[in-house]
Amino acid sequence: MKEFEFTCSSCGETHRGIPTFGWDYPIQVLDIPQEERGSRVDLGSDDCVIDNKWFYIRGCLEIPVHGYDDPFVWGAWVSLSENNFLEWVKLFGQETRSSFGPYFGWLAGDFRPYEQTCVNLKTRVHLRDHGIRPLLELEPTGHPLALEQRNGISPDRLKRIYEIMMHGAEAA
Repeated sequence: MKEFEFTCSSCGETHRGIPTFGWDYPIQVLDIPQEERGSRVDLGSDDCVIDNKWFYIRGCLEIPVHGYDDPFVWGAWVSLSENNFLEWVKLFGQETRSSFGPYFGWLAGDFRPYEQTCVNLKTRVHLRDHGIRPLLELEPTGHPLALEQRNGISPDRLKRIYEIMMHGAEAA
């Protein structure tokens, strides 16, 4: 299959490969004053606990791109119940874990290319084997992000997402 490639209308450069975008922490961390984060937020590369009562894990929200084998991926965070989070922690280092779950979660991030908020969209979290981050499946609603996950996006839409994320172009 051909490699994704486009010329950016913002910077004029040719970019190759399907990009991915993500966040280092769930959006709820921003609700904690910066001077309190050290004592209230326990942040790892794949998990986060706020105030010992809010539990988050990092996963992959995959969007098919029409005409390409590889999906576009949002690296996103979801909240889990304490019980599901503790089970996820127990399974984290295991090679095979895809038979557990799926788990219910709330999306814990917002995505600039969408005018509607994405925070708290309902998700199903599917564990994957071999250390691959969980797959995040949005509830099938009419939200633009959920529609794109179900129906895929055009290469032109992916180009637009790139321009918005990298150059701050207005959301479409």
